[in-house]
Amino acid sequence: MLIPEDVRVCMERLENAGFETYCVGGCVRDWLLGRQPHDFDLCSAARPEQLEALFCDSDLVLAGEKHGTVGVVTPAGVVEITTFRAEGAYADNRHPDRVEFVTDIRRDLSRRDFTVNAMAWSPCRGLADPFGGAEDLKAGILRTVGVPAQRFREDALRILRGVRFSVTYDLTPERRTLEAMLALAPLLDHLARERVFSEFCGFLPKITSEELKRYAPIITQVIPELRETVDFDQHSPHHRFDLYTHITHVVEGVPGDVSLRWAALLHDVGKIPTFTRDKNGRGHFYGHAGVGADMAEEILRRLKAPNALREQAVLLIRQHMTRLTPDKRLLRRYISRWSYETVEKLLYLQQADMGSKGVPEETASFAAVWQALKEIQTENSCLSLKDLAVRGGDLMALGYRGQAIGECLRDILEAVLDERVPNEREALLAFARKRQ
Repeated sequence: MLIPEDVRVCMERLENAGFETYCVGGCVRDWLLGRQPHDFDLCSAARPEQLEALFCDSDLVLAGEKHGTVGVVTPAGVVEITTFRAEGAYADNRHPDRVEFVTDIRRDLSRRDFTVNAMAWSPCRGLADPFGGAEDLKAGILRTVGVPAQRFREDALRILRGVRFSVTYDLTPERRTLEAMLALAPLLDHLARERVFSEFCGFLPKITSEELKRYAPIITQVIPELRETVDFDQHSPHHRFDLYTHITHVVEGVPGDVSLRWAALLHDVGKIPTFTRDKNGRGHFYGHAGVGADMAEEILRRLKAPNALREQAVLLIRQHMTRLTPDKRLLRRYISRWSYETVEKLLYLQQADMGSKGVPEETASFAAVWQALKEIQTENSCLSLKDLAVRGGDLMALGYRGQAIGECLRDILEAVLDERVPNEREALLAFARKRQ
């Protein structure tokens, strides 16, 4: 394992002082997968007070000291060193009631969540892997350390971590682990919403349709508005799949941008409250995009999503039924209103939505829209006030004052977007004079 210099120096100082020290957790897992680790956590037989004494010549971060973690400030960053420890019961399904410092690396590894994370490595002693994490990693298996239900009751966030590890590292939960994850999903209700949202964002960009279906009880526990979509018959010749299955295909069908993936996950959440059937029994969802956008707003606020992500996802959901066409004038207007990136995301969402119904649909038109977008981008089109060939000072020279300047600039932009006036200085000034 290629260990950064600051980490290596800390390990050598600890070992020279007689304290067994290992790299632990994710860095070992990534190394065994052939990936260069970026985050290195150390665990050591040294107790917190011994760590403080040994690194007294460095600035220390002691916020986690009572749990056995001391941070050593180095030129390259903070190296976290945690004393080998065992833990008591978890009365709140999140934090241990007590922490006991120990001297045996195996006891420390026994408290960890999954076997693939319960490995440690030392340049002196090699790999410590008492629970078969390396074999599970090689076999593509996700397995808890010890009894699955006990691990998840200790810390319910491990359920979502299990989903993330499964998705990120292409690991299939073994039967008992999966059964416990699904059965204990209600424990997620006790977690801070910020932590839940963070874990979702960790796996949502990479999750597949099959994985979304596998973990449906977990997904719908966090987002109960999706529960009724599972096995929901849309009663439509345009949809072969039940509603939840359709949603999973749309999620998989868009790029991994996190706001776009959230939009895909929630894009049809408004179909349940808007569902009606006509006299022929055919299902309809009139106004579901607007209703779904309002519901998504509430869901993402509840999950403490950042404002920018929430606003982007809600906009995409609200507009996902506004079918984009190759009309470059309309596309320029949309780009001017929302940004090029947003229009691109909307097109991805619409294309995935149309192509994920399980029945033949006309999708050839999307190629023409993509081509029109590419042309707009390469043309360096005027799409905003800042792109105009005139400025406020030019209008002031014509006699415009105050609010009238902004109004005139907006009218000029509208004329340029409509291709009524070229974005050329003299043409725009002539338009402004005529407007007076």
